[in-house]
Amino acid sequence: MAVEIYWGSGSPFAWSVMLAMELKGVAYDSHLLSFSDGDLKKPDFLAMNPRGKVPVVRDGDFTIAESNAILAWLEARAPQPALFGTTPQETGTIWRAVLEHAAYFQHHTHAISGAVFYKKMEEKAEEVKAAAKAVGEELARYEATLAKGPWLAGENMTAADLVAYPHFELFFRLAGRDDVKAFGLGFDKGWDAYPALSAWRGKIKAIPGYDNTYPPHWKG
Repeated sequence: MAVEIYWGSGSPFAWSVMLAMELKGVAYDSHLLSFSDGDLKKPDFLAMNPRGKVPVVRDGDFTIAESNAILAWLEARAPQPALFGTTPQETGTIWRAVLEHAAYFQHHTHAISGAVFYKKMEEKAEEVKAAAKAVGEELARYEATLAKGPWLAGENMTAADLVAYPHFELFFRLAGRDDVKAFGLGFDKGWDAYPALSAWRGKIKAIPGYDNTYPPHWKG
C-alpha cells in the first residue's frame, strides 16, 4: 500500500517531505489540498491533524504530522539513501543544521512573509527591516558554507538540504515581487546574488521526480 500525503501547493514543509519521498523512491498517493477553499479546516482533515496544517502523512493505520517528524519516520521506514547520517557525529551535525534553519532563517522569513500576505509592510516596517537584515546575514552564512562544500551538512545530500531548500525558493519568490521590491529589502537579485547557493539549487532540482513536488500554482 502506498503512503498517502496531504499537502498544499507552496507549503515548504510539505515540499521537503515530498522531495525526501522522491529521493528515497517511496511510492505515495498525493492529496493536494486547497488553502483558499478551507480544506485544512474540514472535519476529515482535522481528524488527522487537529492543528489544521500540512503536511500530513498516512501509512495504513498510522498518521503523522509535522514535517521534521515525518522525515525522521521516513528515514526509519526507508533508510536508504540516508538523510540523517550513518554515524552519531553525522546525525548530530544534520539535526543541528535543520534546527538552526528553523530558528535563524525560517523565523525571520516568516516575519517578512506575514507582513506581505497580511498587507502590513508599512505598519511593521521596523520589524521587517530587522528581519531582512537577519535573513541577509543567514544567506551570507549559507553562501560561505556552500562555497566550501557541496551540501549543507557534509559531503552528501541530507535532510538539512531538503528542509532548507523549499524555504529559499519561497523567500526568493516573495522577494522578487514588485510590491516587495518597493520596500528596498536588498534581495532584488534573488538567487543570482548567491552563486554557491544557486549551484546547490541546481543539484536539488536534479533529484529524480523533482517536478512531481514543484508547487502547481507556481507553474506557467
